[in-house]
Formats: sequence, structure tokens, C-alpha cells
Amino acid sequence: MNNALVLTNGLLKTSDAKTAHGLIRGTERFTIKGIIDNDATAGQDAGEVLDGKKRNIPVYASLESATAGPDAIQYLIIGVATVGGYLPANMLEIIKAAIPKGISIVNGLHEYLNDRPEIVELAKDYGVELIDVRRPKKRADLHFWTGEIFNVKATIVAVIGTDCAMGKRTTARMLQQACAANGLKAEMIYTGQTGWLQGGKYGFIFDSTLNDFVSGELEHAIVSCWKETGADVIFLEGQSALRNPSGPCGLELLISGNAKQVVLVHAPKRVYFDDDPHWGKIPNVESEIDIIEKFGSRVIALALNTQGCTNEEAYAFQKQYEDSLKIPVLLPIQEGVDKIIPELKKLKA
Repeated sequence: MNNALVLTNGLLKTSDAKTAHGLIRGTERFTIKGIIDNDATAGQDAGEVLDGKKRNIPVYASLESATAGPDAIQYLIIGVATVGGYLPANMLEIIKAAIPKGISIVNGLHEYLNDRPEIVELAKDYGVELIDVRRPKKRADLHFWTGEIFNVKATIVAVIGTDCAMGKRTTARMLQQACAANGLKAEMIYTGQTGWLQGGKYGFIFDSTLNDFVSGELEHAIVSCWKETGADVIFLEGQSALRNPSGPCGLELLISGNAKQVVLVHAPKRVYFDDDPHWGKIPNVESEIDIIEKFGSRVIALALNTQGCTNEEAYAFQKQYEDSLKIPVLLPIQEGVDKIIPELKKLKA
């Protein structure tokens, strides 16, 4: 069994909990039995807290209440992605309390539990695992770029955004599922820890990979996926954004990953990178599309993150962008992503 609890400890409603948000929306690697957050959200359904959709995942205020039920819990997943990847101190005490209950810890942060001697010793005493998802691969396990990507016949689609925490992974996952429901064989390449936690078979952890090997790891994941599955379409999960100054990223997918098609994710109400005025304003969609096209790729759809929008505003933004850009504009949360399927089928043909 892979029954798991997800630890957010008061951050469930924030963008820091995007790992938890992904797991609430779906995972094939674990069975999520609950979220440990705080008194303010306890007793609610995690799906309803996230986006108003009931998913039968309860929110608890504490580890004790979350483990009081009849289901045996095998894993506690740290469900936050903090700035700098630091482990919040208040979560460490919960981790220490979980281990004596025979619960293994899954950690997607840059701060590794296996580097904490007291946690390693505690885990050894109780026979549980400490899984640091972001721990870098050994040099011998890394791949260098070879050019084999040019042999891949599948349509490669990069899902990139105009900022961090836009919903790129969620959109890519929804696109893969929509293809499956419409007769297209699609796969997704994960590039972050949440993609692995959700059960992704093909991918790598981008920000834990030595820079010299990022292009090679990306190529290896795509080529392996295509050879083993014969996919019609391969979606690449983007990270950060082309012009986010804290971590510009995305051209690797277009150039090393040979993604000639792009789904661009944008939040029309977000003004600044990471909502921080000091980091600068997010450039407009038209200029982002212009950059992508200059690198030889084509934006085939825009997907909107409607954070802060009413439904009326969301549909108004959809119409505005469709009128100006003349491409499909997706509202993944309100409508799903099926609107792009005819375009993908044309590309396959």
C-alpha cells in the first residue's frame, strides 16, 4: 500500500503548497488519505479548499487527528515548495513525530532529510525510509545531449508559463488526460518533484541537475518515452519562466527538447514576477509569443490561470485573448483543455 498524508501546516491556501495542490488533483504513485494543515481548514475537503471541487480528501489540523482513522499510513509527503527549498522548522517537529509511528517521509525540498543525522538515526531506529526526491543523481547516471532528439517523430509540446506557479504541470497533465480521452496517445515529461510524486514515469528534476547535463537529461527522457511508448504527443512540463529573473528557464525545452509547439500559460491578473514588485512586471503575452517564435517554435494555445478572477472575468479574458491572438484560449479549471484537441490531431496527421 502507498497510503499517504500530505503536510502543508497552514500553507494549503498559498502558492507555496503547489506540491500539495498537484497531489490533491491526482497521483498514481500514492493514495492520498488526508492533508495536515491547520485549524482554519480542518474538517473541510481539500479539493473544495483548493478549487471548489470535492475530492474526498479530508483536511486535518494535526498529525494525531490525521492518523486516528482506520487506514494505515505509510508515507508523509512534505507538500510545500518554499523559496530556497528550506524545510520550515515547524514541520520538522511533525516529521519527528511521524517517524515513530512507522511512517516514511517523502521530501521534495532542496534541504535533504538524509543530511540531518538526528532524523537519519530516528528513521533507522523505526525502520522507515527518508526519500529526498530532489537529491541530485550521481554523475554516472547523468546523460549528455547527443542529438538523438531529432529522430523523435512524436509531436513535442512545451507547456511553459509567463511566471512561476502558473499551473504548467497541472495544464500538462490535463492535456495528457484529454488526449487519452480523445484517441491520442500522449505522455508527459515531468521536470519537477511534484511530477514524480504524481507518478510520472519519464522525466528528471530540473533544478537538481548539473547545468551541463540539463539538455541531455531532457533529451534522454523524451527519447526514452517515445521509444518505449510510441506516443503521438509528448508534453514537456515547464519550469519558472523565460524572463523570471530569479530563474529564467524554458529555452532548453524549445532548443534541446526540440519542442516546436508551445502551450503558453498566463495569469492575466498577476502583475509582477512572483507577485513581487521589486522583481519587475511580467511582460505581455504578445511579447512572450514573439520571443518563442524567434526561437523557431509556435504557440498553438494560451491557457489562463484565473487566479483572482471571477468566472465572468475569466470568460472575458478568454474572449479578449482569442480575439487578439487568433489561437485557442483554454480555461483549464473552468472548461478543461479539450479545445486544443483538434489542433493536436491536425499536427499528428
